[in-house]
Amino acid sequence: MWILYQLAVACTLLLVGPFLLARRGSHYLPTLAARWGRQPRGATPAPLWIHAVSVGEVGVAATLLRSLPETIPVVVTTITPTGQARARAAFAGRAQVTYLPFDLGRPVRSFMETYRPRALVLVEGDLWPLVLRSARRRGVAPVVVNGRISDRGFRRMRRLRPLLGPILRPIERFGVQTEEDRRRLLELGVEAERVVTTGNLKFETPEPTRPTEAEAGVLGRAAGRPVILAGSTMDGEEEGLIEAFQRAGGGERALLVVAPRHPERWNRVAQLLGSSGLTTERRSDFAGVAGGPRAGAAGPGVETGTQAGAETGSAVEVLLLDSMGELAGLYRVARIAFIGGTLVPTGGHNPLEAARFGVPVVVGPSMENFREIAEAFDGAGAWRRARDARHLGAILERWLAHPEEARGIGEAGRQLVDRQSGSLERTRRLLAPTLDLLEAGR
Repeated sequence: MWILYQLAVACTLLLVGPFLLARRGSHYLPTLAARWGRQPRGATPAPLWIHAVSVGEVGVAATLLRSLPETIPVVVTTITPTGQARARAAFAGRAQVTYLPFDLGRPVRSFMETYRPRALVLVEGDLWPLVLRSARRRGVAPVVVNGRISDRGFRRMRRLRPLLGPILRPIERFGVQTEEDRRRLLELGVEAERVVTTGNLKFETPEPTRPTEAEAGVLGRAAGRPVILAGSTMDGEEEGLIEAFQRAGGGERALLVVAPRHPERWNRVAQLLGSSGLTTERRSDFAGVAGGPRAGAAGPGVETGTQAGAETGSAVEVLLLDSMGELAGLYRVARIAFIGGTLVPTGGHNPLEAARFGVPVVVGPSMENFREIAEAFDGAGAWRRARDARHLGAILERWLAHPEEARGIGEAGRQLVDRQSGSLERTRRLLAPTLDLLEAGR
């Protein structure tokens, strides 16, 4: 069975790999060595292995790791390059960071022999059969923290239930976000004593670092206008956002800051903004950009630097946030926050980074991947849901005209975040046997 599984994985890589490299080669090529098991020079054994798929899971891992003893050596793996960049920044000096190996015998074996983990913590449950089997054979008992099962994932897993044994059986314990996630695991055949509802660790995320230069740049370019911050926007979403912004009055009423989710889209979004007729500047056009030098030319029709009126500020209508690690801290200066990945059917993104600062939040209809958070925000009246771009424009227009109403919604969001606490302590109790094992083996 395992030989057939690895053949299927290898065939998938052969079929999909050339397509991905053709479209996003610069994104994935530098990652291939680690994915094939070649670890960075100087890699050392790490008894605790934490796996976090991408940016959101890395944030959860950072919250968890801050509560663990600093004496335990850690290796953190991700799948996406954006998650890798976030992890390297978040865990610098605390943990080794590399990519999850392809789920094939040699890469997984090379990873295990290099780091020799004795405990594996999976953030939100990215489960790979061969990785789990190899961990169990080495005496490692994997634990899932902050686990969730999306609506789409549950439908798929229910159809494949007879094949789920190699994925679910190796997990020692599941810590899940909601009672609904627990019910779904029980329906999939997981024993009740292995599943505990711990809550959502994303509510425990600490306050982000203040990006002082970016903050000053945004406020200078706003020149007294309200700041609308659109965070983590996805492909196909910026067009609707531009329509909504113009419907709400455009640059005469506010400064729009657009932060695409994926860095490889920065240039394309810059071109789109420029072709819309909105006077646009890029964050990388003023000094000290996070994450290194700017990613390419601004593109046709995009006004930058002094062309966009950087010195006068008020001439800028849209600022493209083409930097890493500054979005969460910039919500501080926003008057309104739009959470991306919600106008297009991608499942949504986390609204907590904005809500913690009392910023009124508006989202589109797609929030399937954040079911518990969405239900909490709905129940508290702590945001508004836009049906489409036209409705989004109406909400932005109303909040700009009635700031006191917007502030009330933002305050409801801030209070909701403050009330949701305790998940970190419950997760630590879940991990207590694992931590005791690591401490005993030191």
